[in-house]
Amino acid sequence: MKKKGKVAVLLSGRGSNFEAIYQNSLKPDANFEVIVVISDKKDARGLERAREFGLKAFYVSPKKLNPKELYEGKILEILKAHGVELICLAGYMRIVGETLLSAYEGRMINVHPALLPSFPGLHGQKQALDYGVKVSGCTVHFVDAGVDTGPIILQKAVEVKENDTEETLSQRILKQEHRLFSKAVTLFFENRLQIQGRRVIILS
Repeated sequence: MKKKGKVAVLLSGRGSNFEAIYQNSLKPDANFEVIVVISDKKDARGLERAREFGLKAFYVSPKKLNPKELYEGKILEILKAHGVELICLAGYMRIVGETLLSAYEGRMINVHPALLPSFPGLHGQKQALDYGVKVSGCTVHFVDAGVDTGPIILQKAVEVKENDTEETLSQRILKQEHRLFSKAVTLFFENRLQIQGRRVIILS
């Protein structure tokens, strides 16, 4: 049986993208498995769900572990103890620092609810609506030191309807996030992602 890639998920909230990744990891042809879930929020719904699934789930307090190097050092300790090969940021509401970036360079990905480089940061869906765009979507990208600035792996467009609210647009984008994130993880463990400057080449 072929060895599956080991994934850690970092989250801060409900964890719907985490759940999608986890459910996709259970498929017979999946080439990855979720090994551990870590949150900076003690009461994160995603952490609770991870425990319900029987996964290793950890709360790491950024307030108790200060400065940031100590906090990320603890996370890194957990990741190494579990042999994690890829980190997925699924609604993780912190800018990743040098401790994690240097240890997992090219091995950390994030999903964002907009077509980057447009509308980075918080509330990408609301930003898109306020700007009046006709098409929005989602982006999976490698993580770097900036806010949603890393090389883009995959994108999926979602039409903006005339009567859309932030909630309705967010729901349609989220469905695509759930598909796209796991696809990117699969490609990563197929060794098909090659970073060339700003571009990510998907090898055939």
